[in-house]
Amino acid sequence: MVIIPAIDLKEGKCVRLIQGRMEDVTIYSDNPASMAKHWEDEGAELLHIVDLDGAIEGSPRNIKSIIDIRKAVSILIEVGGGIRNMETIDKLMSLKIDRVVLGTSAVNDPYFLREACRRFQGKVLAGIDARDGMVAIKGWRETTSERAIDFAKSLEDSGVRAIIFTDIKMDGMLSGPNIESIREFVKSVKLPVIASGGVADINDIKELMKLQLEGIIVGKAIYSGSLDLKEAIRLVKSS
Repeated sequence: MVIIPAIDLKEGKCVRLIQGRMEDVTIYSDNPASMAKHWEDEGAELLHIVDLDGAIEGSPRNIKSIIDIRKAVSILIEVGGGIRNMETIDKLMSLKIDRVVLGTSAVNDPYFLREACRRFQGKVLAGIDARDGMVAIKGWRETTSERAIDFAKSLEDSGVRAIIFTDIKMDGMLSGPNIESIREFVKSVKLPVIASGGVADINDIKELMKLQLEGIIVGKAIYSGSLDLKEAIRLVKSS
């Protein structure tokens, strides 16, 4: 299991939202590359970058910040948000991004997802964001009629590297992850699962470690100081 710091980009800044609402934004840094280097120095081996503007607009809007982050760190980087065509993946791969996360496009264009997985084997993840158990898309602005678990099962032979499962209601709330929904999701799906949303402190990490997860994405907790990234990484590595 790996602890993965999140860097959410909005208008070139490192921010955190509450439940994905663009109006409920807190700016943590005007220099995302510096923040990325800080998390690398704290021991992170992988960064989870989300282009929030891209998720809403349908194509990346924070490429400069992504380039700056890539130049600043040597660890693995995965990027999501607004990746809706092969040209965008080609662009990100040319920038030496290690993995891409497909969300809306994975739901709306299964052929594109499979073709991306075929062309970039082991480098494509599916982001499944759930609101009350149902898949949400387009920067969480729309909720579909498909159950997150059912959609995840449909991806089992798609070639995706793993699934990032986010419980939207928990995201940015510092109220703890929805352990039961994550447990049900992990038990129902054969693919590796990375959990995201709601981690508040080290006790949440301990609870999530009891599940068969590949990773845990942490965001607001490490920015607010309620979770020490070094401590979390040390705990996971010692298990």
